[in-house]
Amino acid sequence: MSSWGLVVVALWAVGLVAVPLCVFYTLWHLLSLSLVGAAQVLGPWRTGAPDRRIPLVGTGEPAQRAYWSRQMWSDAGAATRSSYWIIWHRLTQQWVGHYAKNLYRGRRPATGRLGENGFTRLVMRLVATGTAVGAGLGALIAALVVSTVLCVFAALLGVAWLLPAGTALVLRGVERGWRLARGIRMKCPYPGCYLPVPLAVHHCPQCKAAHRELRPGRYGALWHACSCGQRLVTTSLAGRAKLTARCPHCDQLLPAAVGTTRVVHLPLVGGTSSGKTMLMAAVVAGLQSWSHRSALTVEFASDDDRRDSGTLNQQLTQTGWAMKTQGGQPRAFMLQIGHGRRRRLLYLYDPMGESLRDAGAVREQNYLAHADGVILVADVLAEPQVRRALGSDDAARVNAASPSDQGPFDTYQGLAGELAALTGRRRRIPVATVVTKRDVLDQLASLPVPGARIDDWLTEVGLGALVRSLGHDFGAARYWAVSAHAATGAGALESEQRRAAEPVLWMLGRSGLRTGALVAEDPAAGVPGPRSATRVNIASKKES
Repeated sequence: MSSWGLVVVALWAVGLVAVPLCVFYTLWHLLSLSLVGAAQVLGPWRTGAPDRRIPLVGTGEPAQRAYWSRQMWSDAGAATRSSYWIIWHRLTQQWVGHYAKNLYRGRRPATGRLGENGFTRLVMRLVATGTAVGAGLGALIAALVVSTVLCVFAALLGVAWLLPAGTALVLRGVERGWRLARGIRMKCPYPGCYLPVPLAVHHCPQCKAAHRELRPGRYGALWHACSCGQRLVTTSLAGRAKLTARCPHCDQLLPAAVGTTRVVHLPLVGGTSSGKTMLMAAVVAGLQSWSHRSALTVEFASDDDRRDSGTLNQQLTQTGWAMKTQGGQPRAFMLQIGHGRRRRLLYLYDPMGESLRDAGAVREQNYLAHADGVILVADVLAEPQVRRALGSDDAARVNAASPSDQGPFDTYQGLAGELAALTGRRRRIPVATVVTKRDVLDQLASLPVPGARIDDWLTEVGLGALVRSLGHDFGAARYWAVSAHAATGAGALESEQRRAAEPVLWMLGRSGLRTGALVAEDPAAGVPGPRSATRVNIASKKES
């Protein structure tokens, strides 16, 4: 037989071994081992067994990463590597490195025993080539099948990742859009901070762990799993506001409504002893009085606000005076105001008069950058031109009323320029000018009685420049005259309390809360009626 004939015979011998071995055994054997090995990598399959694949919770965020955000891809990579490694390991170590190698040596493939005679060892050597080829073909086809399965699996994983990732993105967008539509901008109410709060630090109700990323994202779309096992919802719409929240900058406790309700920032601006604190107490009492007579609802935003209000009211009842505002920058006094289905979180700032004395001091009042309006507390008794117009008897009454050390026009001049720099939107901000110490003004014979048009009265007593400046520099301006003494303490008049609350109700109405019906019609908007000469005769009280 020629050499070509021997080659053909050898090829037929190899084919007779390789093809059946590949088709009927090695392909299915390697394929099954590969898929089983890939599944085993994804274990453990027993409920409650520890899973070493999942990393421990880090110190930054005490929550497990969502399976789809990281572990799913780690498992897919491990399953892929395991599938190909098993095929390669079985081919090289078992079929080629052990079975085919033994056959080439004339030994039995499994036991390694030498063949009985020369013919047997020759047949073994012929079969060795077929075994190696059959195993190689089986491994190649198995790898192709596994690659196809893995491609389909990767596509399914992509869909499985897209669903929660898309859900997280949509939930973030919905919540952001909801906040933008409702004008909700979270700001810290505490002095020294006043910074925007894009996301509060929420505490787990079970283990009190601080979660700084409690929103739809890599830790979960609908909820996060705390390290203690507690599930925490990720959006305000789902009830996240029920969790204890703190400012991420100063770690102070935030009111529950800070992330779900539009905040209205109203600073009370006035000189020392102009009556800001008593006016704020009168405003709170007036809002509560309106809540008894209308659909308005008033709630304290926190226990601290309720305690501070009670302390101030007790002091006013006992002494008739409010203590001078102490400390540096003020903490916002917070009230949750509602009318119908709409709600507002009201931040009232009562700074020291000294902090508004000049432009440099005003520049340090960072809360002014968030102002949605300004309540200018005007003690006209502090204006020099007003003091010069007083008779001797009236001068004694004014001195007994402890006038402010700075007139309203000087206070305004120190505020106006810096407010424009801080907010960048002064011309869109409304200003409510509240003339305080109305009870004293009504007793002065040297001055005209404040009537319905307080702006005209201010012009008449020499503060026309202030009225013109307010009308020019701000988006809207209205004027009131109030006796905070008549609205606070023992024997407070509800009518005066409601009057004191009107500037705040007007501001809230401009923010979209339907409180316009509770505010008296602006005399400047229509034909003014006859000027009232009604006096508030409360001679026994003095206003700080």
